[in-house]
Amino acid sequence: MATFQRLIRFQSKEDGSIHYADIGSNDVSKVQGTRVQAYSSLDALSSKASSNTVTVDRLLAPVPNPNLPIYCVGLNYRSHAEEAGLKVPKQPPLWTKPAAALASPGEDIPVGKFCAEANLDYEGELVFVTSKAAKNITPEQAPEYILGYTVGNDISCRTHQAPENCGWQFYFAKAFDKFAPIGPVLLGAEHLSKDVKLVTKVNGDVVQESKCLEDMIFSINDILSWMSQETTIPAGTAVMTGTPAGVGLFRKPQLFLKDSDVVEIELAGAGAGVLKNKIVVA
Repeated sequence: MATFQRLIRFQSKEDGSIHYADIGSNDVSKVQGTRVQAYSSLDALSSKASSNTVTVDRLLAPVPNPNLPIYCVGLNYRSHAEEAGLKVPKQPPLWTKPAAALASPGEDIPVGKFCAEANLDYEGELVFVTSKAAKNITPEQAPEYILGYTVGNDISCRTHQAPENCGWQFYFAKAFDKFAPIGPVLLGAEHLSKDVKLVTKVNGDVVQESKCLEDMIFSINDILSWMSQETTIPAGTAVMTGTPAGVGLFRKPQLFLKDSDVVEIELAGAGAGVLKNKIVVA
C-alpha cells in the first residue's frame, strides 16, 4: 500500500483528469496552481511508477474510491454525550451516508428548502480511510488497515434526527447530497499526533474544540474492529468517527446553519489543511 506524508487527490488543469500526489511538508493552501509530481492511482504512487508533472486545479476529497458509502459513528465523544444528556452505549452506534453525500474541500454545499428549514447543523469530525478490505479484525489488527486521517463535516438536519421523527435512525437526517465534505489532505497514518486537536469554526468563530483522541469514547481501532464483524469494509472506505461538544438537537434556532454560512474544520497543528465549505440555500 502507498506510503505518504500528506496526500492530495485533485483534478489537473491540463485536462481535468484525476491524480494523486504526496505534497510532503508543503502548505496545501498554496498548492493550487502549482505543478506537482502526480500519479494516476495510489498503487502507482506506492511504486513510484508512471508519474507525470501536472498543475493542481481543483482539490477533491482525498478518498481512493469516491463511489463507496461513508461510515459514521455516533455519540463517540464524552463531551458531546454530556452536553446532550445521553447514555453512552456499549458499542459504537453506526450508520452510513451514500456516496452521493461526498463533497470536496472548497465546494459549496447546496441546500434546498426541505433541509434549510430542518435545523441544519455542522459536525466537525476526525475521519480515517481504510487501506485494505477488513473483515472480522481485532482492535490490535486495526492499524494495519488504516491508510490515513483527515477531517470531515457530518452535516445533519436535526429536525429529521429527532427521536419522534426517526426512532433514532439517523440515516435520513444525514444522507442528503453533499452532506459529507471531506479533506483537503489525507495524513499518512503514522503522521497523526496523539494530542491532535479538532477545531470547527462557523464564519470565523470557534464552535468546537477538542483533543479528539482523548475525548473519544470508542478508539479508532475499536471502531474499525466493531464495524468489520461479519461485514466486509472495502479498501478506501472513509469513516467519520463522531463529533465533540458544540452540536446537538437542542440548539437555539439562530445557531443552526443558514445561507452563506462558512464552516471550517481542521486538525490544528497537523498540517492537514482546512476543510472549508459554504452553505448555499437554493
